[in-house]
Amino acid sequence: MKTLLVVEDEKMIRRGICTIAKRSGVEIEEVLECGNGEEALEIVKSRNVDVLFTDIRMPKMDGIELVKEINTLENKPIVVAISGYDDFSYAVEMMRNGVREYILKPVDRDKICSILTKIEAELADNNRKQKTEQDIGRQQIKYLLTNEPESKEEIETLKAKFDGEFFGGEYVVCCSCRRNDKRPADEDGIIFIPGVGDSDVFIIEKDKFDGFLTSEFEECFLGISRPHRGIENLREAYMQACEARRMAFCMVKSHIYGDETGKVAEVLIKQAAAYIEDAAMSKRLQLIGTGKTDELIAQWDRFFISVERRQIKEEHFEAAQERFIEDAGRTYRSSLSEEDYMELQMFRHTLLYPSIVEYRDSFMNWILKLNENIGNRDDTKQSDKKMQQALAYIKENYNSDINMAVVSNYISMNYSLFSFSFKQYTGMNFVNYLKNLRMDEAKRMLAETDMKVIEISQCVGYDNEKHFMKLFKSEFGVSPSEYRKNMQR
Repeated sequence: MKTLLVVEDEKMIRRGICTIAKRSGVEIEEVLECGNGEEALEIVKSRNVDVLFTDIRMPKMDGIELVKEINTLENKPIVVAISGYDDFSYAVEMMRNGVREYILKPVDRDKICSILTKIEAELADNNRKQKTEQDIGRQQIKYLLTNEPESKEEIETLKAKFDGEFFGGEYVVCCSCRRNDKRPADEDGIIFIPGVGDSDVFIIEKDKFDGFLTSEFEECFLGISRPHRGIENLREAYMQACEARRMAFCMVKSHIYGDETGKVAEVLIKQAAAYIEDAAMSKRLQLIGTGKTDELIAQWDRFFISVERRQIKEEHFEAAQERFIEDAGRTYRSSLSEEDYMELQMFRHTLLYPSIVEYRDSFMNWILKLNENIGNRDDTKQSDKKMQQALAYIKENYNSDINMAVVSNYISMNYSLFSFSFKQYTGMNFVNYLKNLRMDEAKRMLAETDMKVIEISQCVGYDNEKHFMKLFKSEFGVSPSEYRKNMQR
């Protein structure tokens, strides 16, 4: 159980019950205590309490009054009464008011342990039932997101089940990229439905929405519906959020609302249309393995840039990729390992990637790997020489504002080819290599100098001290200051 509250005006008895509870063998996250009913009522009103042990005779508010007040609350704890022999008639009154168990004074250790064990089993069973009901409810909502209701009766049934507790007011629907690394904690006013198509879906009460858009979701490239009301409009809200999610993906924006539109000049749309015609798509396919790596990359770069600028619509981009994947799988199947082939098929699911930037980088790495396997990559020695120049440049300039574009320009190599070649040469991507280099130097400075953390942050290339500290702790498990103290020991 999470929380036990012990209410008893006699301090020694109260402390004794708390000690017994902590040593009972039942896992209790937090044991609270107070000396009268008024204090207890305020605690129960302000936070969730699973179990409450209360004396009957107390100053300010006795146990009977406390239990009656608790019965008016929405979230009620399980109550156990503590009474003396002379208070037995009062204990009976408390049982009539919903008290689950009672303990006679002087309190018996075994009796308390037995009651706690029994209640813990009941709470666990209730949690399992509640979770099952929630899972069934989520499955019904998930079905409604992706399917038109078969009848009015189906809508009425769902309205009766969900409208009162969630869909009574306005809500918004958000689609985000899947985040398999962490599932958000359950919150009132938010329904989380993972894995709807290639997205995670959040249904959020309108009043809770502003708090939802926190830094935790800033890189999820959300598609957000406008406010809707009623469960019968849930699918419409979801479809609006899906369309906005596609726009956020292509435009590389942290969040976009469902009715946002951006005008693109007609002449630019006509120009970009050439990139999804049969001739251009065939050329991107046939260039693989010809030795014309620069032209291959240039063709794909023009295609992806047109998508990001919305000169190619989201649905046309998805259709073009679907066709390329089909053709590439058929044309080059003999050159692909089973792992490579499965990776190619995953590129059908564009929205599994946060934005087109991550999608393009992964996709181009795959293309260039295939190009290399067929044996038409630029001379390896020349490529290795360029990578050595790049590493030397990074080591000299890691403390400045450098990125992959800066370094690839310095050695006169195409951005996508540089990304692929760098990973092949170093075994890691550019971002991680630069971060490791900076972190290693930061560790050295923390151990060998008296420089302030903010000074070290700037010396290794981070203008934002808080960002540096967050990265350092994520990498090494301790803050820079804690690392310095450990090294000094």
